[in-house]
Amino acid sequence: MASLGTQAEREPLLGDRAPGSREWEIIETEEHYKSRWRSIRILYLTMFLSSVGFSIVIMSIWPYLQKIDQTADGSFLGWVIASFSLGQMVASPVFGLWSNYRPRKEPLVVSILISVAANCLYAYVHVPASHNKYYMLVARGLVGFGSGNVAVVRSYIAGATSLQERTNSMANTSACQALGFILGPVFQTCFALIGEQGVTWETIKLQINMYTAPVLLGAFLGLLNILLILTILREHRVDDSGRQCKSINFEEASADEVQVPQGNVDQVAVVTSNILFFVVLFIFALFETIVTPLTMDMYAWTREQAVLYGGIILAALGVEAVIIFMGIKLLSKKIGERAILLGGLILAWVGFFILLPWGNQFPKIQWEDLHNNSIPNTTFGDIIITLWRSPRADHSEEPIGCPAEQAWCLYTPMIHLAQFLTSAMLIGIGYPSCNVMSYTLYSKILGPKPQGVYMGWLTASGSAARILGPVFISQVYTSWGPRWAFSLVCGIVVLTITLLGVVYKRLIAFSIRHGRIQE
Repeated sequence: MASLGTQAEREPLLGDRAPGSREWEIIETEEHYKSRWRSIRILYLTMFLSSVGFSIVIMSIWPYLQKIDQTADGSFLGWVIASFSLGQMVASPVFGLWSNYRPRKEPLVVSILISVAANCLYAYVHVPASHNKYYMLVARGLVGFGSGNVAVVRSYIAGATSLQERTNSMANTSACQALGFILGPVFQTCFALIGEQGVTWETIKLQINMYTAPVLLGAFLGLLNILLILTILREHRVDDSGRQCKSINFEEASADEVQVPQGNVDQVAVVTSNILFFVVLFIFALFETIVTPLTMDMYAWTREQAVLYGGIILAALGVEAVIIFMGIKLLSKKIGERAILLGGLILAWVGFFILLPWGNQFPKIQWEDLHNNSIPNTTFGDIIITLWRSPRADHSEEPIGCPAEQAWCLYTPMIHLAQFLTSAMLIGIGYPSCNVMSYTLYSKILGPKPQGVYMGWLTASGSAARILGPVFISQVYTSWGPRWAFSLVCGIVVLTITLLGVVYKRLIAFSIRHGRIQE
């Protein structure tokens, strides 16, 4: 991951960008330059591990929950899944505020320690005699709370890079985050070889199996991350031109440092950026959620096939995202961040429009699960359960196809596989483009002032989107089907594009807005 920022790091930090002012001729020392980028690389790793912490157990939560507490149902599973984002949403502004007034090491180390402790709790949720599901709920919520350090990471990187370096650094950060989401399920798959029984360390009542090994690995990597932060991370802050700035975060002051430039932040641009980021995360979270139920309904895939093929599709999208993150660095220099954000939203709209069902071919209907002519009240958790259901006692073959209790299955045309894959590819291009541009524009709008609280609110808006997206799609898809679900998503994206068009000219860097740097 250190190589991700190599090209950006080789670019000259300062040049004759404002002739006539001797302040602009200050050259960053080689020692400071190396220390700054070592610190940024450590935070790339922190971002990677934070996303791994979310994704490494996402595919095994349901069977583990069933194993430790038979009273847990689909509704409770939904709360367990959402607790991560709820915890992150609460913690992000808190850690962000903390990082504005104290060295960033403090909130980083504390947040990672919380995640380590939460992972250890997750490994022991089988021990209590009762209420095990609530212990799991608390464990996942605390892991999410610890992941609130994402706000600190992005705030640090935004403050430690010049405008010239910002887009590359934010792209690298997003690439590391995407890699974490890709590799987390891969780690989980590898640990599946251990099996459900695994081995037990009786002395400390620790079971090491396919459910607990991933979180124990996460705890170990968290401790390693803390060690690297304590030994390598240093406080650095530069203004939009790359000059060192004085800050309360600094452990040492330097005579070469300049004061942070004064000026008001454009609050309209700030609020708009939060809304744009919310929508970007919202539409991708609902797409990830619907992949498995949609493919099982449309193509009559079994649970095992849906998990396998869906995992391959999402992994391919992750690889695609990393490639996009790298390509954005070059493209943004030619057409700018705002144009890329607009283009990404348009691609996402086209992707969801393609998903609308057409034609006269209908999906295979599943009649086997229809009992007593009742229509169940399907929840977010119930949809996720389709990924992992306990084997039936009689070992009979599972029913496949579109469930008859979903009335729309009887009259809604199927979404062809080529249609679905084309849509996934377009959404896989649009999402990473919008993601990194949202962060980049937001950090530039805020300028060189401490961004901890603002980044905390942005992270919180993303967490809220990851909660509401799956809830929205699970309810609309189950009740009304893909035609209504994806039509509503297309409408949301159109409104977002309209909003971007209205405020397009206001989404500019702080220094450009105040006339300190020419656009």
